[in-house]
Amino acid sequence: MLTPVLRAGTFITHTVVASAQAVEVDQVVPPEIACLIGCGIATGVGAAIRTAAVAPGDRVAVIGCGAVGLSVVQGACLAGATSIVAVDLNPVKLEWARRMGATALVARGGDDVASRVRELSGGFGVDHCFDVVGVPTTLRTAIECCDQAGVAILVGVPPRTAEMVLPLGLLWDARRGVKACWYGNCFGPRDFALLADWYRTGALHLDETVSRRIGLQH
Repeated sequence: MLTPVLRAGTFITHTVVASAQAVEVDQVVPPEIACLIGCGIATGVGAAIRTAAVAPGDRVAVIGCGAVGLSVVQGACLAGATSIVAVDLNPVKLEWARRMGATALVARGGDDVASRVRELSGGFGVDHCFDVVGVPTTLRTAIECCDQAGVAILVGVPPRTAEMVLPLGLLWDARRGVKACWYGNCFGPRDFALLADWYRTGALHLDETVSRRIGLQH
């Protein structure tokens, strides 16, 4: 028996799933939007709202502004973050991040990312920094972006064999933390309808994340 794509078989016209896997979504939400909610959108928005529990007034940075990173930006906006720094090497993605609520942009990589993020967040660093890339260098940068008692959240899926070496003082001296995020800590029956409602009311911008539509014949 074939079990592609986590038993969901997404590149087919019909599938049979267990009832617990099916979540009803209002028909006004187009299928191409509903399917995004079931993956990257839930992961990104959930990372901000469920995993990190971003609160009104918090400072946030997001490293990596693909579909999931842009969803983190939107989740931080929905949670009331007042400072959202988006980091990416691609200026097009940064412009999307700005449209979706980022308050500052960092178009660079390397050692100076953390110093620039800290500068843009009042010189102290951020309360939550999301690594949506998932490699040791970006996770370390996320830790360095944090203020005292700030938390770096690993959202991107790292290589299983990847290892990171860092001085423990980077955590201890400023009481920083590291938290892993799997699927945004979302629960489909509870969260999918909420995300769909936010899309319907215009609070969640998802049409912009669909860059191309193709038929199954392609």
